[in-house]
Amino acid sequence: MTLHALTKPWEPMSYGFLDASAKREIRRKMIKAIAVPGCQMPYASREVPMARGWGTGGLQVSLTLVNPSMRVKVIDQGADDSVNAASIRRFIARVAGTPTTMDTLDADLIQSRHRIPEEVLREDQVLVLQVPNPEPLRPVQPNMSIARQMHADADYGRMWLQLYEQIVRSGRVMQGASYPSLVHGRHVMTPSPIPRWDVPKLHMAKHLTILSAGREKRIFAVPPYTRVEPLVFSDVPYKVEDHAGLTCHRSGTRGFFMNEIPQDDGSSIFEVSDSEWGVKAIRRRDGEEVAMGETWYKNGTMPS
Repeated sequence: MTLHALTKPWEPMSYGFLDASAKREIRRKMIKAIAVPGCQMPYASREVPMARGWGTGGLQVSLTLVNPSMRVKVIDQGADDSVNAASIRRFIARVAGTPTTMDTLDADLIQSRHRIPEEVLREDQVLVLQVPNPEPLRPVQPNMSIARQMHADADYGRMWLQLYEQIVRSGRVMQGASYPSLVHGRHVMTPSPIPRWDVPKLHMAKHLTILSAGREKRIFAVPPYTRVEPLVFSDVPYKVEDHAGLTCHRSGTRGFFMNEIPQDDGSSIFEVSDSEWGVKAIRRRDGEEVAMGETWYKNGTMPS
């Protein structure tokens, strides 16, 4: 036995980094996830050149869907220029030859960590959400075998009890990000750690949303025009973050989700979380002709 006998001739990597069998499996699981909205589908999560927990699930879905004519946008908590977003965007462009963009209107595929853009997505766009923990029942049932059975039986009584206890103890539902939501009237999912502000954007949306957890090896989906209803009691309505009265100190925009930036004197200033929306607003304010799409929220409220 020689070292030469154990090696293979050099071959270029598969298009989009993932091999054909990996892409076939992920595509099959995505189709199943679309057919059963909100239901988690297990898949064999592959190794990619980044640490698990930093978006490997979303990256695998994006690498499976991309083609040379598809424009890709990657955001991290609303920002296009964060280290994680820039690294993923550069990697996808390098292994798939896809053009990239920061404009939501120009993107065909949007991979996001913890945010949904403020501009309404179209039917021909796909949103890929990175998910660190896909199991909404984990806080109330740590045994995953029992949790799977509870999903099969649509037994979500413990989740309702958890929300009720929060109201009794704190006077309101304390659940912020990852708010449990009922999809298509059947499965409860955790819509990624997006803020409560973004959950209504999934309800009857025109676009397809794929949620993938690489570390937990689960994929689930929200197809277009599908009901996504946060778990709420009839006498305690669902409330999003109250950002209607906040103004972005850079762009001057109001009525959108804001990041709070503490100052040395103890005060705070605010900046619109969707960085590209803020850039567009600044460019328009400076006299440029900039295409700005329709937004989900109007003056801090979601139209019914």
